[in-house]
Amino acid sequence: MPERKDHPIVIQANELSERIISWRRLFHQHPELSFHEFGTSKFVAETLKKIDGLQVETGIGVETSVVATLTSGEGPVIAIRADMDALPIKEENTHDFRSKNEGVMHACGHDAHTAILLGAAHLLADKFKKEELKGTVKFIFQPAEECTDEKGQSGSPYMVQAGAYDQVDAAIALHMCPWLPVGVAQVNDGYSMANVDVFTAKIFGTGGHGAYPELGTDPIWMLGIFMQALHGIVARKIPALEAGVISIGQIHAGTASNIIPNEVNISGTIRSYTPEVRDLLSSELNKALSVVESLGGSYTLEVERGEPALHNDSRVNGFFLKSIEEMYPECQIVRRPFGMGGEDFGYVTQKIPGALFFLGSGTADGIQRDLHTPIFDIDENSLEMGTSILAQTAVNFLKDESNLTIKKEGKAHVS
Repeated sequence: MPERKDHPIVIQANELSERIISWRRLFHQHPELSFHEFGTSKFVAETLKKIDGLQVETGIGVETSVVATLTSGEGPVIAIRADMDALPIKEENTHDFRSKNEGVMHACGHDAHTAILLGAAHLLADKFKKEELKGTVKFIFQPAEECTDEKGQSGSPYMVQAGAYDQVDAAIALHMCPWLPVGVAQVNDGYSMANVDVFTAKIFGTGGHGAYPELGTDPIWMLGIFMQALHGIVARKIPALEAGVISIGQIHAGTASNIIPNEVNISGTIRSYTPEVRDLLSSELNKALSVVESLGGSYTLEVERGEPALHNDSRVNGFFLKSIEEMYPECQIVRRPFGMGGEDFGYVTQKIPGALFFLGSGTADGIQRDLHTPIFDIDENSLEMGTSILAQTAVNFLKDESNLTIKKEGKAHVS
């Protein structure tokens, strides 16, 4: 990737690149599931404590969280967030740093995110040590982005509720992007990743003997009618220019081939961008299920609201773009939403202005290594680039005169 070789952040990131790669490989070898990132968070905290000027706290909101702070006192406050957890996937890669934890794998790039943020902490600590910056940077190492606990919550809302982002004017993050090569970044203003809701439903009939279906009511027959109504929701109820998805992932019914069951159990996911479409999808799902009542059945429906849509603040995105232009002037910028996947950084951007961008990290071997697959991997040349962009974005934010004025006058944070 062509870069400004005379840019101080690029120079420092290049000098640190071997350590960043070694951190990423260490995390990759020892992946840990959501809420169980004990070894990862211990290493992160110990590494941060060796950096002059950093104040390190653990256990904010979640036992395995780590928050480190650099501050010169008065001035703007920016948070940089990385997630640390892995997935319950058996790795199929053959490199010598593949997972040593059977059935657990960093298949979404969180090992890279964590290593990149450690690198950014080193670069920015040097800036503060030289008294080149005024303000505060908070480094948020977040557990449990991938999964929720028994309360239906992931790591981000716990950290938000515990005050990790209090007094923060803006928050930034990145995500590895296997569908784009190194040297490309995907940036989008506004809604960029989906609201994630889960639904469970039951359709009830009387059941009966398979030889005498006329003597009872059949919930499997009702299921077929419901499915037709369901698949018409997105096609006919959601505006064509809006994003919305309802997908069924599980259907369970019956105990034997000659018994008509008395209930069918269904579960699936609901994805959307805007709050209006989110509400509409749940309402229309309930209407679609109600068709079984006219067929002699009944139903129940529960919708569990998960993480909110990721909303990228255009002004915060502007700091990303400025930093990329300064250091990597030939970097290609792709301007489009990231898809219907979920990202619990949405809880943060719901509270304060923030933005997350996707960093091209596709491997050059010609194999498509998608997120959440057993062969996911990255081109490690992206690590140095990600470190530089996050660090320089923080620098540009803290040096921006409008942010200094906002903080000095005690006005609301960036809009």
